[in-house]
Amino acid sequence: MLAFAAGLAAGAAGGSAGAACVLSKKSAASKNAEKSPVRGQADLISGTEISKEVRKEVKEQVEQLQREHGCQPGLAVVIVGARDDSSRYVNMKKKAAAEVGFHSVDVALPETVTEAVLLAEVAKLNANPKVHGILVQLPLPKGIDEARVLREILVEKDVDGFSAANIGNLCLKDGSPPLAVPCTPAGCIELLQRSGVEVAGKDAVVIGRSNIVGMPVAALLQSMNATVTVCHSRTKDMKAKVQNADIVVAALGKAEFVRGDWLKPGCVVIDVGINTVPDASKKAGVRMVGDVCTEEAKAVASKITPVPGGVGPMTIAMLLKNTVNLARNSLVLPRVPLRKEANGVNH
Repeated sequence: MLAFAAGLAAGAAGGSAGAACVLSKKSAASKNAEKSPVRGQADLISGTEISKEVRKEVKEQVEQLQREHGCQPGLAVVIVGARDDSSRYVNMKKKAAAEVGFHSVDVALPETVTEAVLLAEVAKLNANPKVHGILVQLPLPKGIDEARVLREILVEKDVDGFSAANIGNLCLKDGSPPLAVPCTPAGCIELLQRSGVEVAGKDAVVIGRSNIVGMPVAALLQSMNATVTVCHSRTKDMKAKVQNADIVVAALGKAEFVRGDWLKPGCVVIDVGINTVPDASKKAGVRMVGDVCTEEAKAVASKITPVPGGVGPMTIAMLLKNTVNLARNSLVLPRVPLRKEANGVNH
């Protein structure tokens, strides 16, 4: 969910890349189509449709918890100030939470709130037995220590999955599973698994090493027996590394950075980017694009997520799934797994 809010603001710097993609897509696509064993366009992995499946499952799990245990999963969102992107996300969350039957708590604080008051609100939510997941919407105003605020959320209510305990358990081999998995990375894994993509034994490249997406999605892919390379701003000859990948996860926040001739024919592309580039044909004067030049990539890849409609819808869906798992944990019930190994064992 943090990627959603941050991504909306990330793309303006990538405008020149987007323009270049439009100018060169025909020749690049034709060249790659000739060498690719894939005929026609890549299959689109629809996050819109898969997120509907996840939400339907979550709703059924909520009904089961209420019916068998008298427990209604509760999700609390704390928002400070009135940023448009944060407000949009919170409104989407409210709608999604209502659809699946959650108990929803919204804490809206002014931009001028002190850190002490914010911490007191988090403490109240920690103590509220009806709240199973707590999300503090970032960024917070200057003068508030974001890391300290996030540390105050009990790990049992860390719905983002960003606490040191959850990330540590995610990365440990054969350790205890995390109580919650970071939402956007978890969404990427759901997209791969529900699209029938074999991960075990494949070469995967993750572009970007953020705490929000790159680092946890690399750990998840490795836990599923992929061989993972993480590329970043200091990576030399990134194109050559990406060209060897069976699975590419692009999460760097740079509009249409990955081009068609970077890709291995038949690869699978998960495009996490949410960027905007100038487009005079649009009423707003801009259009949304990912971190991959989709038109070029579609002639090379076998499967690809669109932007919009790919990873984006999965973030809130996985927030809902995390909330259910935290509610189940409060009842000492087994968690609903995310990862599935090649031998069929869930994690």
